[in-house]
Amino acid sequence: MTGHALDTAAIKQQFPLLQRRLNGAPLVYLDSANTSQKPAVVIDTIADFMRHSYAPINRSAYQLAAEATDLYEGARSKVQQFINARRVHEIVFTKNATESLNLLAYSWGRANLRAGDVVVLTHMEHHANIVPWHMLVAERGIVLRWVPLTADGQLDLTTLPQLLDGAKVFSFTAMSNVLGTITPVQQLCAAAHAAGALAIVDGCQYVPHNVTDVQAWDADFMAFSSHKMCGPSGVGVLYGKEDLLEAMPPFLGGGNMIADVRLDGFTTADLPAKFEAGTPPITEVVGMGAAVDFLTGLGMANVRNHEMEVAAYAQRTLTERFGDDIQLHGPTNIEVRGATFSLGFRNIHPHDLSQVLDQKNVCVRAGHHCAKPLMRLLGVTATARASFYLYNDTDDVDALADALDGASDIFGY
Repeated sequence: MTGHALDTAAIKQQFPLLQRRLNGAPLVYLDSANTSQKPAVVIDTIADFMRHSYAPINRSAYQLAAEATDLYEGARSKVQQFINARRVHEIVFTKNATESLNLLAYSWGRANLRAGDVVVLTHMEHHANIVPWHMLVAERGIVLRWVPLTADGQLDLTTLPQLLDGAKVFSFTAMSNVLGTITPVQQLCAAAHAAGALAIVDGCQYVPHNVTDVQAWDADFMAFSSHKMCGPSGVGVLYGKEDLLEAMPPFLGGGNMIADVRLDGFTTADLPAKFEAGTPPITEVVGMGAAVDFLTGLGMANVRNHEMEVAAYAQRTLTERFGDDIQLHGPTNIEVRGATFSLGFRNIHPHDLSQVLDQKNVCVRAGHHCAKPLMRLLGVTATARASFYLYNDTDDVDALADALDGASDIFGY
């Protein structure tokens, strides 16, 4: 992968919160797999819109409303280009990626799945890509099959043809929020289609960190969120192929999603309004558009290159410094992983570890990361997770390592 190096110091200066000092010391934010920080351009865009352009969209004919509508729909066009969707109306705005995946299970699933129909998932899925399907198991009697993992945290595809045999859906993550594993999305979509199944991609962890091309993948659907890619929370995206979205019944009923309402029924609006009932997150969508511009300006190939360098340094530094005292879950091959590290350290409980690291202003996540089935397969109840992004560099890795050493002192190791 080619590109130019990111100037991390200059990038960090664009994130106001990362300039904050706690107790006189700098902040080391390593929780971007949960939610990313926001650059000034996104914050300023949101504030400017609220001050000067905020109005309801689509339903009013006055100039201010037309201006707000143009900004909202302009953000949709930016998202379309960012993931290389074929058509702009294949981009549906939702509350978050969780809502996007629930929309698919509720709308497409309830319209198309019957008792005995098979949905294939993987052992590394987030709860948002598990629980909606479990709900259909309870409601419709569908059957779930699971793609297992290899010892180093990659998908074990040796039995994939058998698992997909007769399946209606293959829904999988493009990148694990626990293991950092990047899955072979294009290969998995092709395998799903060869079996006559739809391919649904959870892109939450992938889209903020990599070049994304849904046409090259040939994904049928893909879900992701703004707040993990330098944008505001409260808005997510569902990408879907036009013919599939057209055939699906609406998810929510109300204003904006109708063409007509009568005493004896209703007809739906055209895409994407069909799936955007009610007043949408207007401000948040405009902010997401600014985040897409920010990331596009950096270049997603450059972001990926930078994170590979940081991930390689983190893997090498932590392993050499702590040896068997640290367990880094997930692949060792940097080519197939992101810069997200779930770790176990010297038998210190992850929650205790995160609190001690916090005393050094090192922010990591502790818990099951909404992936309890995966935690059980790893033989742990929780992990500490350090996740690096475009504003992190090797100095942040060193700060993490030093803070871990400090935790050793506190707990007597």
